[in-house]
Amino acid sequence: MTDTQPYGTPDQPRLAVHGEAHLEVDPEIARINITIATRGPDRRTTLDDLTRRNTHTIDLIKSYGDEIEKLETGAFTLTPELTKHGRGERVRTYHGTVHITVELTDFTALGELTTRLADLELTRVDGPWWSLRHDSPAHSAVRRQAVHQAVVRAREYADALGTTLAALVELSDPGADTPTAGYGRPAGGGMAFRAAAPGAAEPPPALDLEPQRQSVHARVNARFIMTPPNL
Repeated sequence: MTDTQPYGTPDQPRLAVHGEAHLEVDPEIARINITIATRGPDRRTTLDDLTRRNTHTIDLIKSYGDEIEKLETGAFTLTPELTKHGRGERVRTYHGTVHITVELTDFTALGELTTRLADLELTRVDGPWWSLRHDSPAHSAVRRQAVHQAVVRAREYADALGTTLAALVELSDPGADTPTAGYGRPAGGGMAFRAAAPGAAEPPPALDLEPQRQSVHARVNARFIMTPPNL
């Protein structure tokens, strides 16, 4: 049923406010992307070499056990490179790549794993990208603060009129009916490492990675009914 009195009545004056809150919190997840590359004179040799490198990389990642939150293989490509000169189409060499995504919750292990991966032959490491879990307590905390601020603001308005709040009639997220694309995306940031030579006999020293704090924001709209003020 449509509300025919969106702004209230003298007997039931309405008060509309919004509450807003911001928090800066430590990240909970770090993600890195790994690209393994290889090149060979024929298709089978290139594929075998790529398979070997991929298996070695995955075994290295899995050796960290429960410190790995997620391990996923993405795109795989095997592409022939044709000669630029001469008659006909002749394959000069083959290029193979495979992409792996890793998420970790242990940031101490992250620094060590990142440098060990970057030390592998023909391996590129991108990241880290920092984020919060979808069910992170930080999201709930910032929403509670936004609601609290809305109530405090409404009480201040009512107090300025010498009256009090009588009831809450609406509480909503801004754009709840038409969500804004991209709202709530985690902040990111990253760097790239490329390895082009075989790993050294000893593992490289762990990279000191400082986690990027995440900005969490919430805003709510609230409507209240006030006790009629004596104006």
